[in-house]
Amino acid sequence: MMRSWLVGAGTLGVVLTLGGCSEAVDPTESESWRGQYPEQYERWAQTETLEERVDMLAERPALVVLWGGSAYAKEFHSPRGHQFAVADVTHTLRTAQGEGDAACWSCKSPDAARLMAEQGENGFAAHQFAELGKEMGSAIGCADCHEPGSDTLRLARPFSQKAMAKIKQPFETQSLSMQGSQTCGQCHVTYYFQPEEENRVNIPWIFGNTADDIEKYYDTRGFYDWIHPVSGAFMVKARHPEFEHWSRSQHAKLDVGCVDCHMPANPDGEQAGVHDHKVRSALDNFDRACVRCHQSEERVATALAEAKSAIDAKREVVEALLVQAHYDAKAAQDGGADFDRVAGALMDIRHAQWRWDFATSSHGIHAHNPEEGLALLDKALEQVTLARAKLAIILNNLEVESVSYPDISTKAKAQQALQLDLDALTEQKKRYLETQVIPHWPKATSRGY
Repeated sequence: MMRSWLVGAGTLGVVLTLGGCSEAVDPTESESWRGQYPEQYERWAQTETLEERVDMLAERPALVVLWGGSAYAKEFHSPRGHQFAVADVTHTLRTAQGEGDAACWSCKSPDAARLMAEQGENGFAAHQFAELGKEMGSAIGCADCHEPGSDTLRLARPFSQKAMAKIKQPFETQSLSMQGSQTCGQCHVTYYFQPEEENRVNIPWIFGNTADDIEKYYDTRGFYDWIHPVSGAFMVKARHPEFEHWSRSQHAKLDVGCVDCHMPANPDGEQAGVHDHKVRSALDNFDRACVRCHQSEERVATALAEAKSAIDAKREVVEALLVQAHYDAKAAQDGGADFDRVAGALMDIRHAQWRWDFATSSHGIHAHNPEEGLALLDKALEQVTLARAKLAIILNNLEVESVSYPDISTKAKAQQALQLDLDALTEQKKRYLETQVIPHWPKATSRGY
């Protein structure tokens, strides 16, 4: 084994290569990479210690109403270590009893990329979720980002290859630092399931990857993820667009990428240049990830806390108004307004919630691009205010004197308002896991449960 001192335009720095090694590597089993890359493997394995997560619906019950009618209203937790990716998607109420789309596996395992290569994207997506459960033996690992048996970076998923081409940043022409970020961007990116293509994953960057560009794409093709059961609005869901936000950030302009902050290289010693594969918060790695540009950890932590506080404050205002807008629209229709009469307001609700979601479903928006997050929330506030003003006129004309807004002070109350029987859903899922999953699916699908 020898080290090759390959330095990209950014700070990705030193990478480990093989010299004269012919050992075969199973591209889906991270364990089989251990002999060639012991330091990287051991740190990757430690992502299993990052097991804490937060019930976001309990912390922010308004989410239940805003995502009402979609599976996200049933269960939504904050993310945790890569080792739990397969297990968490298996056990969440969102995948119910396995009858959902196989595309839900797309970013959870190198086995998904393997099956796409074998069956094609559409062939893979044509299955139900449960039909591929027995194939998911490995959580996110080596083969998701590297060529088999090599440290060479790759985009293992065809939908991500296509997406980078759409924004004229094909993987093979990028700097080493950008390639590192693109491997993360395979999954830390927004997407939708393309209905005319077996519900396969598609990254909607035809016009670009800003919130406006993606909204234009969705509106042009008349796409919606679900119809909101309260307002009847045709909704679209943003899904953790970290790559999009980062790509317009000051860090990106300086060619500082995901790997530099979340997987910094050891600066010296025997392991110099080996990147830390225990992917976690950049502040946890301040002495290696941040200190080249930031002298004070306290100052950075304070700035991040202030950005998060500003985003959270504005987010809470927008969330409250969006909930009210959905019920305003319901009251107008209950009072006699037909769909055409409320259609303009419903489109404003769709657009406002899209921007709110694009800002706040992005993990770490306060660190990645707080300026864009705040701008999106400002626009969402403008749009939801307009929607409510339109609906107020309609309600007044219909002589509807008041609107009944439910008590959503807790997750349970919010789910009750939407007539979600969480106890029944939980019991159904428990029986399914005990009879179908735990006895028959790989251990990775129940890690941590």
